[in-house]
Amino acid sequence: MKRLNIALTALLLTASFAVGADAGTDFATLLEEHWEWQLANSPMMASMIGDHRYNDQWQDQSLDAIRRRHEETREFLRRAYAIDRSALPDADQLNYELFRRQLQDDVDLHQFSGYLLPFFHRGGVQNLENVTNQLRLVTSRDFEDWLARMSKIDIVIDQEIDLAEAGRKADIMAPRVLMQRIPEQLAMQLVDDPADSPFYRVFASMPDSVSPEDQQRLRAAALVTIEKKILPAYKKLDRYFNGKYLPASRESIGQSALPNGDAWYEHLARSFTTTRMSPDEIHRLGLEEVKRIRGEMQGIIDEVGFEGSFQDFLVFLRTDGQFYFDDPDDLYEAYLATCKRIDPELVKLFGVLPRMPYGVKPIPESIAPDTTTAYYSRPAADGSRAGIYWVNLYRPEVRPKYEIEVLSVHEAMPGHHLQIALQQELGDMPMFRRFLGFTVFVEGWGLYSERLGYDLGLYRDPYSRFGQLTYDMWRAVRLVVDTGMHYKGWTRQQAIDFFTDNAAKTEHDIVNEIDRYLAMPGQALAYKIGQLKMLALRERAELHLGDAFDVRAFHDELLGGGALPLDILEQRMDEWLTGQMKQEAEARP
Repeated sequence: MKRLNIALTALLLTASFAVGADAGTDFATLLEEHWEWQLANSPMMASMIGDHRYNDQWQDQSLDAIRRRHEETREFLRRAYAIDRSALPDADQLNYELFRRQLQDDVDLHQFSGYLLPFFHRGGVQNLENVTNQLRLVTSRDFEDWLARMSKIDIVIDQEIDLAEAGRKADIMAPRVLMQRIPEQLAMQLVDDPADSPFYRVFASMPDSVSPEDQQRLRAAALVTIEKKILPAYKKLDRYFNGKYLPASRESIGQSALPNGDAWYEHLARSFTTTRMSPDEIHRLGLEEVKRIRGEMQGIIDEVGFEGSFQDFLVFLRTDGQFYFDDPDDLYEAYLATCKRIDPELVKLFGVLPRMPYGVKPIPESIAPDTTTAYYSRPAADGSRAGIYWVNLYRPEVRPKYEIEVLSVHEAMPGHHLQIALQQELGDMPMFRRFLGFTVFVEGWGLYSERLGYDLGLYRDPYSRFGQLTYDMWRAVRLVVDTGMHYKGWTRQQAIDFFTDNAAKTEHDIVNEIDRYLAMPGQALAYKIGQLKMLALRERAELHLGDAFDVRAFHDELLGGGALPLDILEQRMDEWLTGQMKQEAEARP
């Protein structure tokens, strides 16, 4: 009997191992197939991360292709559910959960037909030449691939028009207040001379790595492509957009005004925050945060001895010339100088820093008037392109000096560049995790990083400290106005007024921000909710570890798993904290 039990146990262990091995093999195959599928179906993504196999292609945005990709995503999800998660190794169990959530969210979002809103006032089909800012254009082959892409822009525009027209017929339309920004952007494409086209700029100043003979050949081909393909396509888009789409765009602004809009926004709120918080709960949290930060702001107003109300102080900050540059070059130099001051101090807060560098560049003039103060674009995975901190130099007289430090900390180091570049360099993780971007983590880290400026020697004068609080307030205001406009029936002016009453951002920035929230419902909720969770995790660790708390170890662990949903992040950090507490206890005499 004893021998029988031993044999049975051995048989069960062997079977269990085989099942686990099969599950692991099936999951690895699934991840590999999905990653290749994703690159093939997202050629621009592939190019931007450094995979050049699809450099001559655009994503197929026909309705048939969108439906096909949805069905294929559902099949990937079915295959994921067919794998026994419990039979996977621990590391793969986390990979499985993140992969499954990503697929499930994509499948669930499809029902709302957001693809029928193709136009975006902050960049899109009306200025496709700007994608070259995120491409490698070094060799003759690079330019030939871009020429091949340019030759297909007429197809891209036709597909965008088809999507917009399907949206018009389904009453899924963008707010007119946003669409009114696009004709001026589109007009930049309507040139008489192909050499004046925005698409010709990269050919007018090619690098020395392209031979003179190839430069001449490529320029000639570019002029022909612009004349024969691009200009007629943009004239067609101009006729459709201004003649049919813009007049039919909606007067309403919120997501709730669209078909199934409340459920759509509720889904977006859950997706962007990775929580179960309702829009009403998020709105209340925002009001609480606004009240708290207002108290801290008032403390600085009292410190500088300003005589007047809170609103008077905001007007002072928005209008006093001492806080602004007149020359865009001076503003640019201030951004560069700030980044140079930050970089050497990072070793105080991090044990692991990314190998990939970053640069600071002006936002392209074609979109600068209609976009935000700054943004970041990730580096290429193959090292061919650094990360870029894009800064807005349009109208420097509305871009305060006191926000340069806090903005640079958020967008560059130790904010987006440090986190995103580190994630791409996590060599022991599957490819999808290196590029997985849960907004609540990515933007939560960016906002959390703003407070690290104090540890980096920034915010030394009260106005810079007020700038840091202004940015914290800005993200708290987002919780209120985003839910207000999209879920609670607020008007656009009501949102602008609430923003203006509580933050020292200039009117130009505030209007652009409010319009950004209208165009990207739910996205703005992620920042403050992610930041509050990270601050709570740090406070918990400091409380339990006391003098043994090591901020460098905490940050390395927080970033070491890449971008994560908040519940999984909390579980990861709790496990780390338990291990730290155990080590501390064992080290005591």
